[in-house]
Order: sequence, then C-alpha cells, then structure tokens
Amino acid sequence: MENYPMLDLFWTMLLLFFWVLWFFLLFRIIGDLFRDHELGGWAKAGWMILVILLPFVGVLAYVIVRGKGMSQRDVKQAEAQQTAFKQYVREAAGTSDDSVDQLHKLSELKSRGDLTEEEYAQAKQKLLARS
Repeated sequence: MENYPMLDLFWTMLLLFFWVLWFFLLFRIIGDLFRDHELGGWAKAGWMILVILLPFVGVLAYVIVRGKGMSQRDVKQAEAQQTAFKQYVREAAGTSDDSVDQLHKLSELKSRGDLTEEEYAQAKQKLLARS
C-alpha cells in the first residue's frame, strides 16, 4: 500500500466501475438487437460489426439512434410475458374468461325465467365438461 497512493486507488476503482458499466451496456445492446423483430438480419449484422469493430462509436451511435426504441421493446416484451403468464394461469386453473362469462349468462337466463332448472343444469354441465 505504500507505493499505491489513495488517489491511484480511487482512479483504479473508477476505471473498474466504468469497465463493468461498459460491458453491461454492450450486452444490453446485443440483447436488444436480437430481441428486435422489426430489424432485418443485415441491419442486425451491421450493428454487430459496428459495435464489435468500433466499440465506443458503435455503442454510442446505437444508443443515440435506437435508444428510445430500447425502452419500448422492453415494455412490449414485459407485456407479452405478463399476458403469457396470465394465460398459463388460466389454463392451469382450468377456467377461462369465456366459460366464466357463459356461466354468468346462463345464470341470468335462469333468473329471468328464460331457462328451466333442468335446461340450466344441462347447459351448465356441458359447459363445465368442455372446459
């Protein structure tokens, strides 16, 4: 420690922080490139070449040109995952919104007197057997 002053330690830690931050940003950009379905293969290849051969210029250019779309693609992916999760839960639980709505409509028809008790029971049994 005698030959390594505190200021040098600070600069080393700062450079290490920026190095880790740089790799985080680089991998984030590469992930965004592969996640974007609207961008063609040649455009993806061009961005990858730019990011790999001229890393600082490539990453900064990507953030400037396509930075706004990165957050939009993140939100879109999160919504798609949420929708898929909800659909999975519905399927795993064995009920869907459609069957619940139909059961509600059947009970309304029965309560208004449009269906007899026997017709209601048959329709309900068919609906539950289907789902």
